[in-house]
Amino acid sequence: MASVVNIAFLILVVLLCACDQNPQVSSSSTGLMAERKYDAAALAAGEKTFAEHCARCHGQQAQGHPQWRKPGADGKYPPPPLNGSGHAWHHSRTVLHNVIQNGSPEGQGNMPAWDDTLSEQQIEQVIDYFQSLWPEPVYAAWIEMQQNQR
Repeated sequence: MASVVNIAFLILVVLLCACDQNPQVSSSSTGLMAERKYDAAALAAGEKTFAEHCARCHGQQAQGHPQWRKPGADGKYPPPPLNGSGHAWHHSRTVLHNVIQNGSPEGQGNMPAWDDTLSEQQIEQVIDYFQSLWPEPVYAAWIEMQQNQR
């Protein structure tokens, strides 16, 4: 009986020692943390542009319409979240830029084209802004997806 208790105790000690007191936070399958580099002034400009032009549809915190996954009565999808909780992170910067510049693809949504209102720089700043809202694991997954597409 004593040997069973000793073996059980030994297993418990091994298991407890295997637990890392300070686990590494891995944001992607590669284990790399995605470094974000934003110019503070550009990020502030993107936030301002978002508040002026995008927030009325996508929400003040870029949370999107609550029913963004379901088409409305017109058959088009409501504004999705841009804060990392929706599908925006599945798209490259080029695709995001194109949708902002040219509007929703035909028949998919009611996003207007902003090419006559926003400059190329403002569009890029808006993307920087809403990407800055993405949780670290979402941003890291986006970075990894972009690298895998190259």
